[in-house]
Amino acid sequence: MIPLTNLPSTVSIREVGPRDGLQNEDRILTTEQKILLINALNNSGLRQIEVGSFVNPRYVPQMADTAEVFARIERRPDVIYSAIAPNLRGAQRAIEARADSVQVFLSASESHNQSNVRMSINESLAAAADIALALKEASIEFEAVLSVVFGCPFENDVPIERVVTMTERLLALGASQITLGDTTGMAHPRLVQAVVRALRERFPQAPLRLHPHSARGAGLANVLAALEVGIDRIDASIGGIGGCPFAPGAPGNICTEDTVHMLHEMGINTGLDIPKLVSCAKLIESLLGHEVPGQVIKGGICGHIPGGTMRPWNETEILGQQASRTV
Repeated sequence: MIPLTNLPSTVSIREVGPRDGLQNEDRILTTEQKILLINALNNSGLRQIEVGSFVNPRYVPQMADTAEVFARIERRPDVIYSAIAPNLRGAQRAIEARADSVQVFLSASESHNQSNVRMSINESLAAAADIALALKEASIEFEAVLSVVFGCPFENDVPIERVVTMTERLLALGASQITLGDTTGMAHPRLVQAVVRALRERFPQAPLRLHPHSARGAGLANVLAALEVGIDRIDASIGGIGGCPFAPGAPGNICTEDTVHMLHEMGINTGLDIPKLVSCAKLIESLLGHEVPGQVIKGGICGHIPGGTMRPWNETEILGQQASRTV
């Protein structure tokens, strides 16, 4: 494995399967099944796991038991167990559940914000201010997630300047990092780099995270594009499950084990154990009762990666076979 230039040497992966993955599934897992999944993920080397969201269960019934899941999972001191909250009530429930970090989410388009949280952007920003204060008093980390940064299913293009302005407001409220969400998989590598460069120019020290989706197959390409402009924090979902239930055409987060496999092939360390991630993907596949989108679970782990079983590619051998066929 030859490390490429201008790329980070390490990348931090946040596992979002228990929340963003399961919220888009027709089958609602039991509390015990969710706990089984998160406890399995604990063993893979992950340091950040998105446990669930504190939203109205009428709209997202898959997350109705998030408080109980928080209460019963095996917590490790070196793992951050986070939750999503759209409003102050949700944040208060997250505080009561002892979430280590709370991600406040709002959209970069008015239409999606109304569809997702039933508020205008200004109302969401006002709510974020109240949430930030409550979390500060509880000594819990306040993060901000911007949805549909790279395109809205209702409004199409999202102005980059709007993303910059919203980021400025959220950083002023004390957000520890800004997550850029490709909620509907409308991003492409040039757009990812344009958005990140605009934010880096205005806020050079702000921690940025990419939340890619693979609805149109560009997920891992967008990850590489983000790495090239300095992003070293990525969200991914075990097995590639998930999506947004409030945005048409928004299936599929990028797959955790596929992403980690690619990064390890490139010589970029994640600290994660791919065979254990694959085991988790097989677990969620059995719990959901259907095949997951991930590819490593199907194709296997390359033999030159620790735990791999697939025979490594041999350039001399392959080229020799090609030459013999041409004679």
